Amino acid sequence: MTQIVYYSVTGQTRRFVKKITSSAIEIEPHNPFIEMNEPFILIAPTYPEEMIEPINDFLETNRNINYCRGMFGGGNRNFGTAFCFTVRDLEQEYGVPVLHKFEFQGSEQDVEKLKKEIRKIEHQNN
Repeated sequence: MTQIVYYSVTGQTRRFVKKITSSAIEIEPHNPFIEMNEPFILIAPTYPEEMIEPINDFLETNRNINYCRGMFGGGNRNFGTAFCFTVRDLEQEYGVPVLHKFEFQGSEQDVEKLKKEIRKIEHQNN
């Protein structure tokens, strides 16, 4: 099974994830050191580096980065070229591909894209 792991600062990312499942794993700022042992997709909002440090802590915990199959980034298109820069930066740092970018809490098309990526990962693992 492919897990969804996410980090939410304002609740927008959480609202997106809740459209898909209630069993996703939320990275908590006070304890981001969750150990994964199965494939997952990371969903991250766009914030300055100091605000997303729990994501780095999570990815660097144990062998988590080895289970990360890709990332979805949430953001605001009003920020132009800075739209979803967090996942672009994480892609550069960890070599994990950005699978999709969505605005605010995502549309139905964004939800379908996530479901499609999960199915693709699960098919590859079988």
